[in-house]
This record gives sequence, C-alpha cells and structure tokens, in this order.
Amino acid sequence: MPKLAASISWMFNEAPLIERFQLAAACGFRAVEIQAPYDASALDLVSAARDADVEVVLINTPAALAAVPGAADDFQASMMTALSYAEVLNCPRIHCLAGVNLGEDAESAEDALVENVRWAADAAADSAVTIMLEPLNTLDHPGYALTSSRQALRIIGRAGRSNVRLQYDCYHMQMMEGRLVDTIAAQLQWIDHIQISGVPARCEPDADQEINYPYVLQRIDELGYAGWVGCEYRPRGDTMSGLEWARAYGIAPPARRDSARQE
Repeated sequence: MPKLAASISWMFNEAPLIERFQLAAACGFRAVEIQAPYDASALDLVSAARDADVEVVLINTPAALAAVPGAADDFQASMMTALSYAEVLNCPRIHCLAGVNLGEDAESAEDALVENVRWAADAAADSAVTIMLEPLNTLDHPGYALTSSRQALRIIGRAGRSNVRLQYDCYHMQMMEGRLVDTIAAQLQWIDHIQISGVPARCEPDADQEINYPYVLQRIDELGYAGWVGCEYRPRGDTMSGLEWARAYGIAPPARRDSARQE
C-alpha cells in the first residue's frame, strides 16, 4: 500500500501551520511535507511533529535560485537555511528549487544548476540529507529552468553525487510528458520521492480529474517503490471533507476512521 504524506503547506490550511501536524495525524497520515516551513521556528515545528508522532519527510529551499547564473552566494545562503531546518526536523530531503531563467541561455542556466546542486550535495552529505530535483510544468511556472524528468536525470548525472535524486511530481509530469507509469518504471532507480494531485485543477487526486490514481498507485506499488507519496494539492473545500479518495489507503477524517474500524 502506498505510504501517503500530507503536504501541510497545501492541506489543512483551515488551521495555523503548527496545528496541522495534529490534523494530519488524526486522519491517519504518518508523515508530512512542509514546502515552506520558514515562517515558524524549527524548534516549534519539531515539537509539533513529535507531539503528533509524524515524520517530516521533505522541505523546500526558501528561495528558487539554483539555476540562476551569478546567484551562487545567495543560493548557498538559502541552502544553508534549509539545511539548518532539515537537521533540527530530522528531515531527509530538501527540494532544491531551480528557479526561473531570467534571460540567460539554457546552457548557462543548466551549468549553474549543476554547480549549485553539486555544492548543495556536498554541504548536505554530513547530515545524510538528499538533494531533490523536481521538474515543474511551464503552464504554471513560465520560464522555469527545470521542466522534464529527462533533464533532471541529465543534471543528476552531471552533478555526480550519490545524494542527488529525482522528485517525481505526477501533476507536473502529466502536463509535460504523460505516460506516468512507464516513465516512473524507467526512472525508478533515481526517484526518491513522488507527489500527486489532480490534473488539471491541482485539487484532490480523485475520479473527477484525468489521472487514474488508483491504477498509478497500484503500479507504483507493484514496481517496488517503498518511499513516500506526497499529497501536494489544493483542497476544493476544507481538507477533511475531501479525503474520501484516500480512504482505500488508510487515510480518512477521524469519525470515518472510527466507523471503518467498527465495520
């Protein structure tokens, strides 16, 4: 069965960030992602995670600078901030945001991305943190410097560091590439985190959207993927009311979880 992690930067926005850990745990989530943890102190966040008995499995860098030529100093400062949070939170993954290509040629942007990712991987090595590269779609993120899984694998190869891996977001890759299951199967050895959401609305990954997630998640299981599947979506209404899609994976609002145990 897939191991689902809640993105509490996107989900449970009915409550302050610190309270979302408990809300996620009450629904059955055993792990969370926090794309933007930096408005709270790392100590407050780790306390909330421990109280809720959930793992923090992914955070983002605070700035999207990795593919911006000439921004190495600012990128390194951003990465060190992320590493300081990851170490306190015992978070094993940092998504290294590439950023927008601001008029540089694609080759220069990619060269900058390779050098910055290599630096980040070396800085993270002693903390056993993996640097994640996530391609984003160009409709939501015009000009973004990393837009395909194939490009991400090329950069991983050029970086030449064992702690740089692919973050495969089904939402972005459906919009850019399609053939999700075939692509995941071909790239599984480099994938260390998967994310899901509905396409095209980036809402709940349910039957009202175009991806057949029951099939995709089943095939990911069959392929032997044992990592986390992050639920990075924008709920249509309140988060708990939209969790029916996840009931088959052990996730549901508390009342429904209780009734399921009695059935």
